[in-house]
Amino acid sequence: MKTQKVWFITGASRGFGLEISKAVLASGDKLVATVRKNPETLSAQFDNDPNLFVVPLDITNEEQAKDAAAKAVEHFGRIDVLVNNAGFGLLSAVEEATAEEVKRNYDTNVFGLLNVTRAILPYMRKERAGHVINVSSVGGLAAYFGWGVYGSTKFAVEGLTEAMALELAPLGIHATVVAPGFFRTNFLDESSLIRTSNEIADYHETVGNMRALATELSYKQPGDPEKLAQAFIKLAAAENPPVHLPLGSDTLQRFREKTAAFEKDIEAWYDVVVGTDHDDVKQAK
Repeated sequence: MKTQKVWFITGASRGFGLEISKAVLASGDKLVATVRKNPETLSAQFDNDPNLFVVPLDITNEEQAKDAAAKAVEHFGRIDVLVNNAGFGLLSAVEEATAEEVKRNYDTNVFGLLNVTRAILPYMRKERAGHVINVSSVGGLAAYFGWGVYGSTKFAVEGLTEAMALELAPLGIHATVVAPGFFRTNFLDESSLIRTSNEIADYHETVGNMRALATELSYKQPGDPEKLAQAFIKLAAAENPPVHLPLGSDTLQRFREKTAAFEKDIEAWYDVVVGTDHDDVKQAK
């Protein structure tokens, strides 16, 4: 018999968050879904399903995050699965991005994720059970021009999750970072993507081409969001979930290209790499 889980999903009103929410409720699990505004709209979309509890939450507000977590536990008794999904993209050369644009991206994608995680982990630690699933990106595994700042927020999510997996394992809590490739959602339109207004001509051949490609690719991406949502259901049900889960053949290819190039660099620079050790350190090939 399937054990009913309680999920907590941020950014549930659209994109990945909405697709995962649909899959969770279809599976018979309970769901705490957070939205920035108009919670009644999402409730109505699911016909006021009794397994759904919608909570307003701006993840950049730490006190709101604590309040949302407390309300979730009060309503359903516990939180078994946290999906840190809320976030947005920034399409810009690293130099083009303004300090305010960079700050806003980090405030949501990194510090907002940390706000929610800190709010919910005390309840999971009390139960000595739970699963934190953080949504990264192919851009968090390997860089693309035009996505340097956004990708760096996802690189941060990768590193945070790896550390959490080590820290939480003795407490019976899992941590997984999911890195989706390009999926057919609204990510590349204006609802989820900020394009810097500052454009430098010298980056026209690189970032400029990426801007054109993003417009052309929007809603034509190869990944299927419904299949991604089912992958999340399988992940949450796994007894021994992975720390890393790349999703999409494009993500896998990109990661393998990066690791192959990395190995070539190490081979070419091997003597320099190991040559910085003290003379009394035994070198291993």
